[in-house]
Amino acid sequence: MITIEQIKQNEAIRTYIEKEDEALIALGYTEHSFAHVGKVSETAGRILRALGYTEHEAELAEIAGYLHDIGNIVNRVEHAQSGAIMAFRILDNMGADPADIAVIINAIGNHDESTAVAGNAISAALILADKTDVRESRVRNPEETTFDIHDRVNYSVKRADLDICAEEREIRLALTIDTKICPVMEYFEIFLGRMKLCCSAAEKLGMRFRLSVNEQVLL
Repeated sequence: MITIEQIKQNEAIRTYIEKEDEALIALGYTEHSFAHVGKVSETAGRILRALGYTEHEAELAEIAGYLHDIGNIVNRVEHAQSGAIMAFRILDNMGADPADIAVIINAIGNHDESTAVAGNAISAALILADKTDVRESRVRNPEETTFDIHDRVNYSVKRADLDICAEEREIRLALTIDTKICPVMEYFEIFLGRMKLCCSAAEKLGMRFRLSVNEQVLL
């Protein structure tokens, strides 16, 4: 079994994460470096642990979360698929079990909303962890006057809490948004597809996805 610590300490993986983020900086994208993949990794594992999945399944979700964006070094377009192929080669060379590799690359290959399908618990946890990482600190553009809608949406989010309520069978994302920076309608303009994907991912886990913005329940 390859562990999440081995993944984090692997120099090749660290290089790919650094370089894919540099590529996205050039395109003007929000942060996709160690802060993002680390948070997604931790959250994906936390979701499965809270719902009673095995420690092995939780660690597979953590690994998928840490590796999920490396395909951006190839191209932003279809980065989920290229990332899955890269992850296959990395994990195979590290001696990972084929069954574990299969689950991880399936999750990575299905995390982007344009082609995503939550086919199992690991992919569902990755989708939820990735799509709920919206926060002010992901914006790297220093000039508010030149923000695009993606910058405004992320910069407006002053707090984001993801709660896994196992007994109520709900996964709840509570956002605190500065509506002077971004009206709630703009949030939905960008994130409606992602929130619908979170609903389907939660259903795969036997849960319902709930979204509240400024204490108003919207989903």
